[in-house]
Amino acid sequence: MPASTELTARGLPPPAWEVQTLPATQWQTFYAAVLNAFHENEPAEATALWSSLTEPQRCSVVRDEGAIVGTAGIFSFRMTVPGNRLVETAGVSMVSVQPTHRRRGVLSALMRHQLESLHRQGEPLAILTASEAPIYGRFGYGIGARQLILDVQSRRVALAAPATGDVALTLEDPHKALAACEDLYARQVTGRPGMLTRATGWEHLPLLDPQSRHDGSYPLECVVARVDGEVAGYARYTVTVDWSRQNTAQGTVRLRDIEADNPRVYAALWRFLLETDLTSRVIAPNRPVDDPFLHLVSDVRHCTPTVLDSLYVRVIDAPVALAARSYAAQIDIVLEIEDAQAPWNQGRWRLTGDRTGAICTRTHDAPDLSLDASALGSAYLGGTTLTELAAAGRICAHRPDTLTTAATAFTSPVAPWLPHSFCRSLLPRL
Repeated sequence: MPASTELTARGLPPPAWEVQTLPATQWQTFYAAVLNAFHENEPAEATALWSSLTEPQRCSVVRDEGAIVGTAGIFSFRMTVPGNRLVETAGVSMVSVQPTHRRRGVLSALMRHQLESLHRQGEPLAILTASEAPIYGRFGYGIGARQLILDVQSRRVALAAPATGDVALTLEDPHKALAACEDLYARQVTGRPGMLTRATGWEHLPLLDPQSRHDGSYPLECVVARVDGEVAGYARYTVTVDWSRQNTAQGTVRLRDIEADNPRVYAALWRFLLETDLTSRVIAPNRPVDDPFLHLVSDVRHCTPTVLDSLYVRVIDAPVALAARSYAAQIDIVLEIEDAQAPWNQGRWRLTGDRTGAICTRTHDAPDLSLDASALGSAYLGGTTLTELAAAGRICAHRPDTLTTAATAFTSPVAPWLPHSFCRSLLPRL
């Protein structure tokens, strides 16, 4: 519902909230408001890390009689888009409204302010992960990437894997192995849309392992794979062992993250996880939807694959963002974009491009496709096809042949995926 027609619980128009930049000295108060809105406590080590990562000048607040009642923050990233290109991207996080101020226009004020600020600053893309799925579509965000959750009954499956005899595995301290693991992660970033470069400090986030979240599990472990002495893969995980069933161990491996340079190493790491002593289950809460594991495992029915929404994408500057990526096939179409929240995107744009690059300019020509900002965000990384969106009524194809051509051009050879969390919550709930 547009802000101008929103009503409060009392049936009155919401007040015109003023959005302010957060003074750096008030970060603790800001963060306390975020934790309160999400009904969470947090260990001191996590708060200290988020304090070091936060960019106060990119945090916004809404106050009521001096108290912070709404928050929003931005992290500065570069994200891979189709064509293996890195694009400046705003990572939206720490968005909250206090329970006393729900449905009074606070969120709308914050999101409008954020869109306008990003446009002025010249960032073409914004991304977020949503605590509640229905919220952000009305601000032009679309589901740009999904995540695969695997719950593998490891004693009931095997791997049809390539030979892994030259892969050496060692257990190492996660902190001591961090630099080598980060080098490997950095090598993977440009290979898949949705992946983010990690600026200094962010490498510590996957290692957060507070005792309060162990739930009886052994602390974070790291297995490192080497080929000819060089690090070629790693997996970080925790193990929980359950002896309650007649003194028979029924342990669970909870995979934090896994990266590998080649299929042999990836298979070797998965075999290690599946064959961990005293365990019968491996949970992987965040894998790409085209994870090769699905083609390595003997029986996918014992893996309970579940797909959920993950990364939401907002195109801030349509011509810049569309020209920043490449296209899987030659494309020359006119897009008519509806974008009331970002009126600078509104109108018709001619997009011309191929695998080498693209240009996007304003035009008065008749449109081939009409779509809104949310549909554009969903299609941008290539994980949701234009034909899917058209079938759902989210895109109007004025010429059906153009839809097919454009859908092919917008696709990505690998599914977009976000392994690098920037959500304030410590970890996915496993």
